[in-house]
Amino acid sequence: MAVDVQFGGADLARLAPNPYALGMEGSDILAIAAQINALKATGAQVANFTIGDFDPKLFPIPEALAEAVSEELAAGQTNYPPAVGLPELRKAISGFYAERLGFRWPAESILVGSGARPPIYAAFRTIVAPGDQILFPTPTWNCRYYVYLSQGVAVPVVTRPETGFMPTLADLAPHLATARVLYLNSPLNPCGTVIQAELLREICLAIVAENRRRADLGERPLLVIYDMVYWQLTFGAEHVTPVGLVPEMAPYTLLIDAISKWWAATGLRVGWAAVPPTLFGPMQSLIGHIGAWAGRAEQRAVARLLAEPSRTAPFVAGMNASLSGRLTRLYDGFSAMSAEGLPVTAIPARGAIYLSVRFDLLGRRGIHTDEDLRARLLSEAGVGIVPFTAFGYPPGTGWVRFSVGAASDPDVDAALARIRRFLAG
Repeated sequence: MAVDVQFGGADLARLAPNPYALGMEGSDILAIAAQINALKATGAQVANFTIGDFDPKLFPIPEALAEAVSEELAAGQTNYPPAVGLPELRKAISGFYAERLGFRWPAESILVGSGARPPIYAAFRTIVAPGDQILFPTPTWNCRYYVYLSQGVAVPVVTRPETGFMPTLADLAPHLATARVLYLNSPLNPCGTVIQAELLREICLAIVAENRRRADLGERPLLVIYDMVYWQLTFGAEHVTPVGLVPEMAPYTLLIDAISKWWAATGLRVGWAAVPPTLFGPMQSLIGHIGAWAGRAEQRAVARLLAEPSRTAPFVAGMNASLSGRLTRLYDGFSAMSAEGLPVTAIPARGAIYLSVRFDLLGRRGIHTDEDLRARLLSEAGVGIVPFTAFGYPPGTGWVRFSVGAASDPDVDAALARIRRFLAG
């Protein structure tokens, strides 16, 4: 008979985590999702627009990917891969970028990880020294957590809906001379917007000029971490990169990418960073020590499919059609409500799986904070959303994120009907 493990005793206080570990915040998004799941477990009808993931019943992975992974597993590809990633996958990524993005990143400077998060973490830990300034626009996904983990100093820049919540050079210019890292994300989580070529080019040219100044003074350069994990999910918008627009940015740019979003394969955990050669060695050591590599079978399967992009192109096209259809359905619904005089506005989605929506309800009907707004939408309309405050945006704006990766067309229609009744009440 098993005996229950006991954890009592006066010495437990001495086992407490260190203050640094205690200072790490949990994810606001996961906390909201847990609340919604608890409600659904009671039988409540809730439309969940919170998590940036996909319902496999609505968005299964490409059939070619499932078959390739199964074949590799059947062939016994289950042992450790190289810590930096399989050579054939790194070569395939380099060739894929050459074909699709117009530049060939050297394969030997591409580092594979278990999804995008380990390469992002490795990038921050490699290039940020304690006290370094990390410049990033808000709202943005999780950047502040990586700032904390790398012991940097956060320099958030508040963006505006007029620019699709993308930063302008005027926003960033006051901080370029002192920042060590600029973190950018396009298509943007949480907003579903895409950075314009003119805007990114202007920022990159300013960074090149700033780094020339630093080189003359013997100072460390300003580096850009460019998170583009949604780049194949765009709707009538052009995806641009720092290196593609300004080739002189190559020594200062780290590209973050993964199959997670554009193949709806969040659970297969294959991502990578394309980095300048001088950073590859330290990042390789970090990824190797924490064991954050993708599985061998998955890496081999992805390498095969990236080398033959025509096999997955129809899937990506279908993903874009389905996602843009749902996002347009949401946007049109909110636009109709706005035309009726109801207190809601939205920004058309241009990429990713998100829609930016503003409810002008703060200060009305007992709603005083963004959290009040979120809670009331959940309790009275049965709709789960994430306020922009979870992404570092200032409180009191009423901006929220809708994610459609786990929402069907009927889910969208039913949610819009309930929201309309809530707003009109």
